[in-house]
Amino acid sequence: MSKLAIGIDLGGTQLRAALINQSGAILRRMALATAAAAGPTAVTEQLHQVATAVSAGVGPEQLIGVGVSSPGPIDTERGIALAIPTLAGFDGAPFAQMIQERIGLPVWLENDAIAAALGEWRFGAGKGHRNLVYVTVSTGIGGGVVADGQLLHGRRGLAGHIGHMTIVRDGAPCPCGNNGCWEAYASGTAFARRARLRAAGNASTTLGRDGAPIDGRAVFAAAAAGDALAIALVAEQADLLGVGITNLLHLYSPEVIVMGGGVAQSFDALLPGIAARVAGSAMPAFRDTPVVRAGHGDNSGLIGAATLVFDGARLEAGHELSR
Repeated sequence: MSKLAIGIDLGGTQLRAALINQSGAILRRMALATAAAAGPTAVTEQLHQVATAVSAGVGPEQLIGVGVSSPGPIDTERGIALAIPTLAGFDGAPFAQMIQERIGLPVWLENDAIAAALGEWRFGAGKGHRNLVYVTVSTGIGGGVVADGQLLHGRRGLAGHIGHMTIVRDGAPCPCGNNGCWEAYASGTAFARRARLRAAGNASTTLGRDGAPIDGRAVFAAAAAGDALAIALVAEQADLLGVGITNLLHLYSPEVIVMGGGVAQSFDALLPGIAARVAGSAMPAFRDTPVVRAGHGDNSGLIGAATLVFDGARLEAGHELSR
């Protein structure tokens, strides 16, 4: 009998869950708005709700556990949430224990970008590689690293917070409390903020015309339609992404950089500018590393979270799960 796992991808805006098999295939999927301001007990109840929904009708002999992909920082060694900027009241919460007690299944808790890196490594754009970096560009910037065939966790499971490397000394403030972080310049949030500032009082742009909202999607659409300001904004965003990616190439020497997150939906528009910055700034030995779009889009974290369950169950059992 095929074993199944529940993958949950918890975000500050949306909470998604899926029933997933050992091949990484999603059998059922659902989403709901995260009660981000309501505290860990309310969010844990939401996790129970979605886990119950996607696993309805599945027998206990098939369902082996729940993997949760969570925004960080979280101490995955102890299963404790730290000061998560997008979720209120989580600092110090024994999150893994809370989930396990409420759902009644073994729980594996992982940083969201590390979980997505695992999903892409096993079943997506990073499959077959021993060295890769996964970069998610959305509200913030996060990452996960596979080095020499091992998922990199670091002390307390906190490795991969790539969005918080400084790219501008004493630069723009970042939600983490530092200044000049890559996230403060190249995240989807920073991109939209920059677009709104540049469009204000600019009569020549279509951005914001007739009160239309200005977000990343609007900028990419306007650029595709030939709007000069939008084209310049997309070029600047691509260059800023290229700056951080060049640093990642030098740090980890990956075989591939995999890019996911909401901003990656416009990957084709960004890639030429990213490639140009890498070609101009990376040392010659690193310039041939491809930058590719995530193979599973916004499902990478779900698949990675479920993969944690299968991997953990195999380690605990000391053998392969029966198929």
